Amino acid sequence: MKKNFMVLALLGLTCTGQAEEAHYSPYADRNFPTQVFWGDTHLHTNLSMDAGAFGNRLGLDDAYRFSRGEEVISSSGQQARLARPLDWVVLADHSDGMGVFTALMEQDPRFMKYEDGAKWSGMIREGRGVEAAMDLIGKFSQGTLQWSSKDPAMMRPVWQQVIDAAERHNTPGQFTALIGYEWTSLIKGNNLHRVVIYRDNGDKVTQTLPYTNDDSSNPEDLWSALQAYETKTGGSVLAIPHNGNLSNGMMFSDRRVSGEKLGREYAKLRQEWEPLTEVTQIKGDGEAHPFLSPDDEFADYETWDVGNLDLSEAKTDDMLQYEYARSALKQGLAYQAELGVNPFQFGMIGSTDSHTSLAAVEEENFFGKHAGSEPSAKRLNKTFSNTENGTIYTWQEVSSGYAAVWARENTREALYDAMARREVYGTTGPRMMVRFFGGWNFVEADAHSRIPGNTGYEKGVPMGGELKNSRGRQPGFLVAALRDPHGANLDRIQVVKGWRDDSGALHEKVYDVVWGDAETRQVNRQGKLPAVGNTVDVKEASWTNTIGDPELITVWKDPDFDASQQAFYYARVLEIPTPRWTAYDAKRYALTLGKEIPMTTQERAYTSPIWYTP
Repeated sequence: MKKNFMVLALLGLTCTGQAEEAHYSPYADRNFPTQVFWGDTHLHTNLSMDAGAFGNRLGLDDAYRFSRGEEVISSSGQQARLARPLDWVVLADHSDGMGVFTALMEQDPRFMKYEDGAKWSGMIREGRGVEAAMDLIGKFSQGTLQWSSKDPAMMRPVWQQVIDAAERHNTPGQFTALIGYEWTSLIKGNNLHRVVIYRDNGDKVTQTLPYTNDDSSNPEDLWSALQAYETKTGGSVLAIPHNGNLSNGMMFSDRRVSGEKLGREYAKLRQEWEPLTEVTQIKGDGEAHPFLSPDDEFADYETWDVGNLDLSEAKTDDMLQYEYARSALKQGLAYQAELGVNPFQFGMIGSTDSHTSLAAVEEENFFGKHAGSEPSAKRLNKTFSNTENGTIYTWQEVSSGYAAVWARENTREALYDAMARREVYGTTGPRMMVRFFGGWNFVEADAHSRIPGNTGYEKGVPMGGELKNSRGRQPGFLVAALRDPHGANLDRIQVVKGWRDDSGALHEKVYDVVWGDAETRQVNRQGKLPAVGNTVDVKEASWTNTIGDPELITVWKDPDFDASQQAFYYARVLEIPTPRWTAYDAKRYALTLGKEIPMTTQERAYTSPIWYTP
């Protein structure tokens, strides 16, 4: 149902003028998050070895300036600017080889003595950086680098640069620069990468060095290092996995890296250190896969399933169940029943993984994965990766995504705490505002209230929360979405449910709970909601908001609820179809593209789940 007060509603505000019991002001003593802050947990600068080799010439200050809304000149010499500034960012350069690219450019003797070092240095200076980067990535993936990827003497001053830049650009209440890095674990090309984010200021973070793949490729060893940091400094730190779709079955495996089965201690540690998962970014969407969710018509979104990170091993169907967020969330229910702890009780975000220093993933403003795929008339003809196991083309890069954080203020502490409690969601780029609450006492009238934010916190738990002890009651969910003011209308809101039945089998179901054009679009006899339509003019790379709704809100109750069965629920919000970045390129450069290249997209948001435990 539509409400013309949605902006206030989503913020949990009211303009009724009615006094509460204790205060005339409805905002007095309010102690819940009322703002959503937009950012990127996963942005690389030229300090990352591969980014620099690919041609990125923009450093830390450039990345911060761009994220804050300033105009910069990209590595390919183009003016670049965001339509709207971000509220916060994490410059997550790779810990492995931090500073190596600069050393190669400067022909540092420490690397010139190696055959590969001299070769790559020459290639970069000859303008063959992309070729050098792919060779470097391949050898790093397979563990055949000729030198240690962690040199403390070289890393410490570079890490200090990272910390100092974050301190310069962090302005509490206006823009937050969270300190972090990417731990680049690779096991024979299988991606186990994590972004590490600190709650703390530089005085604590400077007391330790980033953990590297050269230290260990085992996530359990990373967690031990994070614990050592907290013990030493009294600080706080967390890790965020990404690109399970390139792990070839390792990211959410039922086995530890050692080969042992997951146990209770492992489950406790993973739940503690990894409260979030990045489910959408430039290298593919990781929410669901059509092989795993054949009844979900929206599961095949920007799917990358050719192989692992360096395509050294082809993908097989049996790997998929251990790669996608929805499948992992279901497996988490089984572990909860077996171990009493859910290792996959994670919230969901999006981020870019851009290696250009530019967090630019609006479809009409997409600067690609790396400097070699920045806007040009030729970028669609390039390959991202190509081996005997398959090919991924540049046109398959995804203009995605961003992380949305519900918090009371824009500070390191408030944003980190929201991530730790999973009160976050991810989008594929649009800045749609989404609320999702679960509780036992929601009624239909709550969707008509001018203050659903207030009602949500009063009657239930927000996204990322838990429900227990139904006492015979049916759970209700208050869900609301407001379109991006610069973007497209909304097609529908869906609630995705996963559950474990009495026999231990795992199930999922996607419910359409509220949708646009409800006056003319109804669920048919087969229980299917017709498509919203399509107004995209591909030739002109444009669309009209003549279909769909600008805002949607409802209270939905699970008609299939069984109080004895564990379950999770999350909301997926879909926009109406819009032009994909490839359509914008085709128009700008007057290109005729092959039919295999998609020209439209249906962008979306994924909330963190709410879990029910009997």
